[in-house]
Amino acid sequence: MDPFDSAVRLAEAVRKRELSPVEIVDTYLERIARFDPEIRAFVWRNDEEVREAAVKAERAVMEGGDLPAFHGVPIPIKDLNLVAGQPATFGSLACDDTPRTVTDPVVTRFLDAGFLLMGRTSTPDMGMLTAAESSRYGITRNPWNTEYSPGGSSGGAAAAVAAGLAPVAHANDGGGSIRMPSSCCGLVGLKPSRGRVPQYLAAWEHATVEGAITRTVRDAAALLDVMSVPDSLVMYGAPAPERPFSEEVGRESKPLRVGLLLEAPTGLPVDPVCVAAAERTGRLLESLGHTVFPVSPRFFTEEAGLGYAQTALDAALWTAPYDRPELAEPHLRFRMERARTRHSGEYTRTAALLQHEAVDVRAQWGRDFDVLLTPTLACPPPPAGTCLAEANADPGGFRMTENRMISFTAVCNITGLPAISLPLHTSPDGLPVGSQLIGGPWDEATLLRLASALEELSDWTVRRPARFE
Repeated sequence: MDPFDSAVRLAEAVRKRELSPVEIVDTYLERIARFDPEIRAFVWRNDEEVREAAVKAERAVMEGGDLPAFHGVPIPIKDLNLVAGQPATFGSLACDDTPRTVTDPVVTRFLDAGFLLMGRTSTPDMGMLTAAESSRYGITRNPWNTEYSPGGSSGGAAAAVAAGLAPVAHANDGGGSIRMPSSCCGLVGLKPSRGRVPQYLAAWEHATVEGAITRTVRDAAALLDVMSVPDSLVMYGAPAPERPFSEEVGRESKPLRVGLLLEAPTGLPVDPVCVAAAERTGRLLESLGHTVFPVSPRFFTEEAGLGYAQTALDAALWTAPYDRPELAEPHLRFRMERARTRHSGEYTRTAALLQHEAVDVRAQWGRDFDVLLTPTLACPPPPAGTCLAEANADPGGFRMTENRMISFTAVCNITGLPAISLPLHTSPDGLPVGSQLIGGPWDEATLLRLASALEELSDWTVRRPARFE
């Protein structure tokens, strides 16, 4: 069995009885035991439980009958989400490890699709950092070079997939937390539209979304199909797609107008290797018949941006489910205290401003361009440990590394637009560098068509970190 195979291919092999769920699970558990002590992608393991689930899955295969799409394929869950019977520590010393009693909707959809839940992956405290680094679990490392970070906040998820410790991994994204680690680890990171994947809590002023990190575009599309099954209990949902997302893979795309943005909306410097990544992607898109041209889109005003980063996110953190908030990371305790200095009227004004300005931002898609192409990050993967040290050293100060990492990604969360990071470039020292495509409202379909066409022109699906082969 190839541990770097796609989840779609593994599921097909299970249905054809070429592989058993037990064989698949045992392969990954052996690799986790062998490799994870070095990269620290997992913070909790349930080896016996997932083996028992694999045995039941194998029995179902032998009995015949219909099987769900990903029957017998393991998937780890990020440590920000609830699963009944599992702890959820949110990456924090401030949360105890009491087993939870409820399961989040996205996890229910994984189970309904036949996935086997295999462990929990690392995240920074409450997901509020651009690297999977925490005082509770330490530093997660990039399989391509363990001196560097895999990004975050879904850094454990990305490290696990990149190292071949899981075929795909659950992730979520409130400012770039699917796309940033996908860029750092040479993977595909699709951030769905707001409301596409059901959530009972639309956190961070409706910025967070559930998703997955994958190696292939086909897996990204297939997982979006199973994650986006509607739920009548949520506050709102995205419009139904024209066809299943899986059917967009390999589907021909009409010629599109692709705007190329190389200057960071934050005004911060963009590393030349990140510029080169986006320019290379632009040339590939031109070779596919699309028109690529430079643009200078309108984004959010400074008032709205600061309001989101400080008023909205500080307030969200103030409500975090801590058991002992005094044990939270110093930079987060600072933000919780800062939240006390702002009243509800200021929050409401910020929320209204973000909604009003987002209308004008979204209106550029379809009017000025069809898709926006950017670097995923404004910097290469940072050295491991940099982000947490920077944040805790000066909690109220400006954090250059973190802000460069989110420079191109956060706008998609505030507007609710879909986006995807693709691993089409490599730095001179061998680290992956991603490019980001941002689609119009509800338009994951266009992104998947473009991504699958670009995948055909690249070898990223067969590239593997040498030390983990």
